[in-house]
Amino acid sequence: MSKKFHTITLGCKVNQFESAAFVSELEELGHQQVSASTDADIIIINTCAVTAKGGSQSRNAVRKCARENSDASIVITGCYSQLDSELLNDIDELQGRKVLFVGNDEKEFLVSRALSDSYQNKLPQLEDMRKIRTFGNLQVNAFANRTRAYLKVQDGCNSFCSYCIVPYTRGRSRSLPMEEVISQAERFIKNGHKEIVLTGIHVGNYGTDLQESETIVSLIEKLCSLFPDTRIRLSSIEPMEIDNKLLSLFSRHDNFQSHLHIPLQGGDDDILDRMGRKYTTAEFRSIINACHEIKPDMCIGIDVLAGFPGEDEASFERTRNFLQELDYTYLHVFPYSIRPGTPAARFKNQVPKHIKDERVEVLREISEAKKKDFCLKHIDEIRPVLIEGSRDKKGRLKGFTDNYIPVLIAGENQLIHTVQQVRLVKWESNSIVGEICRYDR
Repeated sequence: MSKKFHTITLGCKVNQFESAAFVSELEELGHQQVSASTDADIIIINTCAVTAKGGSQSRNAVRKCARENSDASIVITGCYSQLDSELLNDIDELQGRKVLFVGNDEKEFLVSRALSDSYQNKLPQLEDMRKIRTFGNLQVNAFANRTRAYLKVQDGCNSFCSYCIVPYTRGRSRSLPMEEVISQAERFIKNGHKEIVLTGIHVGNYGTDLQESETIVSLIEKLCSLFPDTRIRLSSIEPMEIDNKLLSLFSRHDNFQSHLHIPLQGGDDDILDRMGRKYTTAEFRSIINACHEIKPDMCIGIDVLAGFPGEDEASFERTRNFLQELDYTYLHVFPYSIRPGTPAARFKNQVPKHIKDERVEVLREISEAKKKDFCLKHIDEIRPVLIEGSRDKKGRLKGFTDNYIPVLIAGENQLIHTVQQVRLVKWESNSIVGEICRYDR
């Protein structure tokens, strides 16, 4: 019998890929996705634990769905479920319900279990993810309403930074074999995706566990060569994994998009050391400079934490000055979040919340100014823009250039999911307004 299902996904691009795989498998089996949890027979919640906020949002999503739909079976998976399934299981609204917990190592079996009647009355014992060495076989047909597709090529992390819970919830680094990456890319392209974003938990570690001696560089090289008409983008990569081999790909392959997202996390050397990061601010600066030497128009995004334990006014000022002077495009700023079970949770000199919030605001203001400056440098240029399916309040289509500038364009629906040559005209509403120079079908 056909069932109606609803998915809720919190957190990272890896979770988004996995949820898309659940949708693909369920639809292939004849089941129908619905937009509201109140209409569903099965509700799948893919949780996040990377921050305390992600954990809170995960709990609230479970509670809300259980309260609004008393008849649906509820399937809970993801990092917060892996970290604290007992706390989720004790939520009042779940008592007496059909609830299934699926570990991060068993997501490939989630759909078959969700459709069976094997819901357990007691909480299962989830596997210690640090023992897992396999890469789940999840396949996605397409991302609904997305022009770009996320392709999970790697999972897990071996770094164990002092603040991070992810190695405990995702396990050690594992890679998807090259032939399976290519097969998934072909599936995306067949179903109309114009851009593929390679993603993972520590994507630069791709291939270190494979006998074929592949690397993230050889993977990108292969995909760019096999699919020259498809835009290939890298989601995030650690600074010390950016070398001449990786940077040379930008000059050798036009379809490797001019954009890198690089986690910094701290702009003070003492803080970086306490975080367990394996570089200094001087080394990070030299890496950013090397990126611009190879590709002057490159968009560079940076992750940074504010309020790490022991971050006093002097160390924050060093971070602020470093980020003010550095040549990059935008920041993703997060307040440090205590994650029980990590070394940093036991560190002394925890920073009060109101100070963390103030520092986050300071860094976000720097980010906004950097982004505007970067975009304005490209005014009057003609760049390829991949046009997506949504419009702004004025009815203009949205898209991104190869170097990740957000662009607003007036045009008909036939432009959606196409790449057009666009002149960048002016700055407006935190984006660039563009004009199509030539219509390419």
